[in-house]
Amino acid sequence: MPKINLKMESRIRRIGVLTSGGDAPGMNAAIRAVVRSAIFYHCEVVGIRKGYTGLIEKQFMGMQSHSVSKIISQGGTMLQSSRCPEFNDPHVRKVAVENMREVGIDSLVVIGGDGSFRGANDLVKEFDFPVVGVPGTIDNDIYGTDFTIGFDTAINTALEAVDKLRDTADSHNMVFFVEVMGRDAGFIALHTAIGTGAEAVLVPEFPTNIKKLCDYLLNERRKNKTSGIVIVAEGDDAGGAIEIAAQVKRRLPDYETRVTTLGHIQRGGSPSCTDRVRASLLGHAAVRALLDGRKGVMVGLINNQIEYTAFETACSRHNEINKNWYDIARILSI
Repeated sequence: MPKINLKMESRIRRIGVLTSGGDAPGMNAAIRAVVRSAIFYHCEVVGIRKGYTGLIEKQFMGMQSHSVSKIISQGGTMLQSSRCPEFNDPHVRKVAVENMREVGIDSLVVIGGDGSFRGANDLVKEFDFPVVGVPGTIDNDIYGTDFTIGFDTAINTALEAVDKLRDTADSHNMVFFVEVMGRDAGFIALHTAIGTGAEAVLVPEFPTNIKKLCDYLLNERRKNKTSGIVIVAEGDDAGGAIEIAAQVKRRLPDYETRVTTLGHIQRGGSPSCTDRVRASLLGHAAVRALLDGRKGVMVGLINNQIEYTAFETACSRHNEINKNWYDIARILSI
């Protein structure tokens, strides 16, 4: 049996768990891990529905081991999620803490992204309330972990969609501009581009040159390529897939272009094995962190080892895209 800090175990008795911000495949696996790990260490668990909104509205539910049976394979979040701008108000945060203390919740696990961790950090700083974060977002842009929960499933969803689009592109000699999620980060776009053998990838981290893109597509046509796939992150500086396709069409009027926006399909679906395992490890680590007296930190996996990153650091920095991978995507497309 893993060693436990008995002093802290006597202090932590009832752990709350919530999911906040955008849903991500694997959140249910993380919830399951938090609930069952807490029970193993003789703690009670309270699920909080609808994220921080649930803290304000007292949407609490006791959770037992059977409460999380069979959810590991389900997408979304059984606790539901929400955006809660009211939580920016310190008076509202005070109500949230009072509500938790009223029902005996003495610590909290927050599963979400950097916006969720900002709210969690406020609870720690203002009320000394023990909170630990678990990184759940498909964008993979949170600093302090190699990969976030949901990213692997999202890129596999995108890969499957692009593979199917390639069939139509080949059949009709078309250029498809496929927009994937990634308002501020190009991780999904870059992995999808390499994984599908796309002709080009456009990401927020590097400026887009429409002329160079058109020259490249012309050169590809001269080599008798029968189709083209351009992966576009939604936050690309040239305006997204629709605008980029329109600009290309104006320069290359003889080209048949189509735009496909994958959108929220990337956030849904049964999580991959990788996301289920990652979520399970991080959910367990979050409970252990609370029992060991940690607070104000996010648990992450770096080189397959559990690491702790302060909320301030996780919120102020972002994972950076690998430029070598970006160059490799371009090299492999020739």
